[in-house]
Amino acid sequence: MAVTERQAHPGMLVLARESRGMTQADVADAMTKASSSGATVVSQGYVSRAEAGRLTVSDDRLDLYATALSYPRGLLCLDPDVSGVGVGLIHHRKRASLSVATLRRVHAQLAFTQIQLRGLVSTAGNPTSGHRFARVVLNDLVTAKDAARQVRRTWGIAPGPVPDVIGAIEEAGGLVVVRDLGSGLLDAVSQWGEHGAPLLLVNDRAPGDRCRFSVAHELGHLVMHTDPGSGPEQEKQADAFAAEFLMPASDVRKAFTDRVDLPRLMDLKRTWRVSMSALLRRALDLGSITEWQHRTVTIEMSALGYRTAEPVEIAQERPRLVSELVHTLLDERGLPLEEAASCAHLLPEDFQRLYVEGDRTSSLLPL
Repeated sequence: MAVTERQAHPGMLVLARESRGMTQADVADAMTKASSSGATVVSQGYVSRAEAGRLTVSDDRLDLYATALSYPRGLLCLDPDVSGVGVGLIHHRKRASLSVATLRRVHAQLAFTQIQLRGLVSTAGNPTSGHRFARVVLNDLVTAKDAARQVRRTWGIAPGPVPDVIGAIEEAGGLVVVRDLGSGLLDAVSQWGEHGAPLLLVNDRAPGDRCRFSVAHELGHLVMHTDPGSGPEQEKQADAFAAEFLMPASDVRKAFTDRVDLPRLMDLKRTWRVSMSALLRRALDLGSITEWQHRTVTIEMSALGYRTAEPVEIAQERPRLVSELVHTLLDERGLPLEEAASCAHLLPEDFQRLYVEGDRTSSLLPL
């Protein structure tokens, strides 16, 4: 990565601010407070001009900027284009009510996670270019369902439920990080790195069954969608991929040969580890149940409050590769935590929180 220690890069200033969920006024206030007893008053206009590249941020002002954003000054001097930040198509599984500001923050966090992991992987001398993610081109003869079946075959997944979706992605060479993304309206985002393996950023707030579907949905994007296209159409294709990947048609049809009621759906949820709603919808799409059966059970689920909080809790899957990488660097190679943090372009306290204490309590927002 190209680093110019003399001055901040305007594009990186924008990304750093957005990753912290701060406005320009917030940054200006934080910079003012970071100066000696508020001796230096920084205006929102100054931050705006800095982000637009109309003034140079260096020396003491660069230190104030770094303190306000809680990032090392070296990170703010990176050129986003040279560093591969934001390069490539970003996919996300979100709800329509998610604000644009929140989405920009999560996208910035994804970009910085790419930087952090690239630095750690490079330090470990463990390139991530080797992976088994085969791209599938959709056409009139190849559908999203075909893509899901191909991935299962390529990865050697046996018929029936996928035991561990995140584990399968990691085994294929992908990187997965679970974080609290600060909103329950977005489950996951994904992106191919400029070089090497794809990265999935998964929301820790999602229940285990929804998380599995969201991760499979993102996998579908990574495999099928290399260029921007119709948003609704690509989302529909990713859902179809996830449904076939997690609930293969031939297997799920057999599961609904007997009856469909709530006790049966609860048992199937324990087996397939996806939501009851997803199983019910899958059975309808496959013609295993009638519209009347689907409507009757859906009404019953709504009356019991199951549309918002289903019974049968499914444990959320946890990634292992990144924690193993950090363990190798810190424990096996004896790399000081401060050096590991520097490699990841993080302050030591943030590196400790995000990569050492465990991702179960980690947040990408400042505490």
